Amino acid sequence: MNDSNKTIYTCPMHPEIKQEKPGMCPECGMSLVPAAAKAKAGKPDEKHDKHKGHSTQMFFRKFWVSFILTIPVVLYADIFEKIFKWSPPNFPGSEYLSFVLGSIVFFYGGWVFLAGAWREIRGRLPGMMTLIGIAITAAYIWSVYAVFAGVEALFWELTTLITIMLLGHWLEMRAVSGAQGALKELSKLLPDTAERIRGDKTEKISLSELQENDVVLVRPGAKIPADGAIIDGESDLNESMVTGESKPVSKKENDQVIAGTINGDGALKIKVAQIGEHTFLAGVMRLVAEAQASKSRLQILSDRAALYLTFIAIGGGLITLFVWLLVGAEISFAVARLVAVLVVACPHALGLAVPLVASISTTKAAQNGFLVKQRLALEAAREVDTVLFDKTGTLTEGKFSVSSYSNDEALRLAASVDAHSEHPIALGIVAEAKKRNLNISEAKNFKRIPGVGAEAEVEGRRVFVGHRGGADIVVEVEGRSIGSIEVKDTIRKEAAEALRELKKEGIKLAMITGDSKEVAEEVSRELGIDEYFARVLPGEKSEKVKLLQSKGNRVAMVGDGVNDAPALTQADLGIAIGAGTNVAIESAGIILVRNDPRDIVKIIRLSKMTYSKMIQNLFWATGYNLVALPLAAGALAFKGILLEPALAAVFMSASTVIVAVNAIFLKKQKL
Repeated sequence: MNDSNKTIYTCPMHPEIKQEKPGMCPECGMSLVPAAAKAKAGKPDEKHDKHKGHSTQMFFRKFWVSFILTIPVVLYADIFEKIFKWSPPNFPGSEYLSFVLGSIVFFYGGWVFLAGAWREIRGRLPGMMTLIGIAITAAYIWSVYAVFAGVEALFWELTTLITIMLLGHWLEMRAVSGAQGALKELSKLLPDTAERIRGDKTEKISLSELQENDVVLVRPGAKIPADGAIIDGESDLNESMVTGESKPVSKKENDQVIAGTINGDGALKIKVAQIGEHTFLAGVMRLVAEAQASKSRLQILSDRAALYLTFIAIGGGLITLFVWLLVGAEISFAVARLVAVLVVACPHALGLAVPLVASISTTKAAQNGFLVKQRLALEAAREVDTVLFDKTGTLTEGKFSVSSYSNDEALRLAASVDAHSEHPIALGIVAEAKKRNLNISEAKNFKRIPGVGAEAEVEGRRVFVGHRGGADIVVEVEGRSIGSIEVKDTIRKEAAEALRELKKEGIKLAMITGDSKEVAEEVSRELGIDEYFARVLPGEKSEKVKLLQSKGNRVAMVGDGVNDAPALTQADLGIAIGAGTNVAIESAGIILVRNDPRDIVKIIRLSKMTYSKMIQNLFWATGYNLVALPLAAGALAFKGILLEPALAAVFMSASTVIVAVNAIFLKKQKL
């Protein structure tokens, strides 16, 4: 077997973690995704990743070691004696203490920044690590020279700078790990074992041993081990962890169940349909991971700004160095100003401002029952002013029943034709015929007519069932009408509530349907819909989206993601509703886990909250640099105001932590 064909799974946040089986990242808890999917989603190559090989524990350990070693360096520094008028006792070789300890801190604590800088330079993407790497290298090289030249060194600035940078990175990675907390919990939903039924006995097996078509026993209170269908028993299931719906969902024989959901009081026998990476839960985590690897417009903007800031910092630092040397300042003073400028201008806060908010919003979306497949889609949601609904299955139940019909023969022949169809109206007609014990004959040469109906040969006659322009279903035999059938689709109670909330948000409502004008008008009147399109064939739906867009509207299209694919793609925002049956809908930017239109309001609200947080963070990250850069360069040195490298590191780290904390506040906001 060719090993090159094996699927390798990796973590979008920690690409150094690789394994041949899907699972959970030991660092951040994210679901591992196929390496190809990670690349497709737009994640930079791992050699460019500033956090490759990093972990919160590593930064924490390096921080404490560096902190302990920094204490004697500061105590023996000239600045300590000047401020406190006291110095620790000297001993043979004490003049080299700062050199030895500073070197240990530089290579042990600072190596992570040097390695990161090398990856950035090699990848031609200089950034935060490059600036820190240049700053600490400049400070160290000068200090080593200063020790043997008998001039002022910068060891206390160097060690405190590295220590504070390690602390800042530790706090940042804790914040990022916190943002991934919901995904970590999501990945823990699956049980470790399952009870497989073999004959009259049950055996406890690990989840990895489970196969498709196995029958498992799920006891009261236990977790569902795999996607499947109930073949015996009934119970209420808690699906809140994957759908956002807090109310238990009643399940009976033949109903579908989702891996990771929790069984209620009844015992269930379930036939396994999907296992491992093919389960709905794995699909949810894969979509979320891909979304977190994708970028919004604001993130692209912030990345570009961070790159420009890097060049500005390097150029500004060199100019600062040469200007101070030209005006006669000591080399140690000029180098300190260079280091301060490089450190204070690190685009860490700017680089974190948008991605962390986006990561939290993606996780928050999953917690609330919808999946952001593309970040650009969530960003577009705040600008939507018109929501176009596909009627059947979205605003209505999509389960048709016969309300009246002209005669038994018409119903019998219609059911004979429709027995070959899976269309909701056809299912309703067949169910009514069976209910009335009518004889359903065999149909031959069945032909579906999209958006109109179907026809087939029944008892040697050509029978047509479908619409001819009116509200009712017409039954024709050899071109002659023999009767009609009236069907009714029940309006969903959630739809009325969802549309009311959208109206409060100032959203215009529109509806598209293949039904007659009379049916469309009745549904629109009942739900307060502003505009409707009736008798629309599946292939014409995207044209109606274009029509709304031509009026200057920003359109969100809500459909089932199958027949509506062209319209979902054409819309400014495509929302696929009812993702419980299909999580891999390519045409939609956002997928609703549960078939509930009320979640559309949450999408728009989350989009507005996310955008607001991103703007706040960008304002803080850029505003901080405008103030701190001149101070670091020594613009107010003539007034005795100097921003030392260590203090610059404090400010830079503080700005990063503030941006991270502000992003985390998004987790607390309710939709």
